[in-house]
Amino acid sequence: MAQFLQDVEQLRERARRSIEDGPVTESYRGDKEQTIKILNQALATEIVCVLRYMHHYFMATGVHGKSVAGEFKEHADAEREHADGIAERIQQLGGKPDFNPRNLLERSAAQYVEGETLADMIREDLIAERIVIQVYTEMIRHFADNDPTTRVLLEGILKDEEEHATDLTDLLYIVDPASGRTEGQDPGTHPLDLHGEKKSAASGQEGRRGQRSAGEERSQRQVAGRGSAVPPEHEPGTTGRPTRRRPQSTTQVEARDVEEVQEGGSRSVHVTNPNRKRRPA
Repeated sequence: MAQFLQDVEQLRERARRSIEDGPVTESYRGDKEQTIKILNQALATEIVCVLRYMHHYFMATGVHGKSVAGEFKEHADAEREHADGIAERIQQLGGKPDFNPRNLLERSAAQYVEGETLADMIREDLIAERIVIQVYTEMIRHFADNDPTTRVLLEGILKDEEEHATDLTDLLYIVDPASGRTEGQDPGTHPLDLHGEKKSAASGQEGRRGQRSAGEERSQRQVAGRGSAVPPEHEPGTTGRPTRRRPQSTTQVEARDVEEVQEGGSRSVHVTNPNRKRRPA
């Protein structure tokens, strides 16, 4: 079994040495100055990410602008917390956090790209997150057991950055919901024109087809009136509407009901109707 408390007095004596170093003791195996330099690079990266996210937060417009802007603000707050944790660790190691704006872009691993559309903003933030993930992964491997506190700090930040990258990847599909592709124009920039061109083109084609159909019908009728082989839709002189035949009346004259009586030179016709009352003579 390993023994960590072999000589308490010896430990007290070692702790009294360089007491001004605070939490940094003789058991610290890392290069303190090199660690501070690396952490200042990480600090600059986080500050640039905060500035970029805040710019995108205020500039996000369009159909999905409000929901995406909320995501930008959430990421900016998380990056600000990362910067605070890194600056605190630099101070613990006896260093000085560098917040000088003039040197931020020189030390930052991420770039400050504003983007023109909502899709550009999401894409640039995702690129920056992927860069940070690669850089922090290498930093964690570098510190390993030499500086476990700094390693654990960066591991927590790396976890957040991976979540940010996942959120931004999902947002890319929100940008172009029609196709679900990561490329394409942001529909929120011109919300009324999302499918306007397709609809207008389709309606124009239907209108042209309707005009051609009406014109062809009129031309067929004109040709039919001139004796063409194309038959008219109805007989000339009629309206073309279907007619009903009236039922024959019981008073209709039939051949079997006609009796011819010839008196003198006159000719009369008597109509027999069984339902008709006879008048008295």
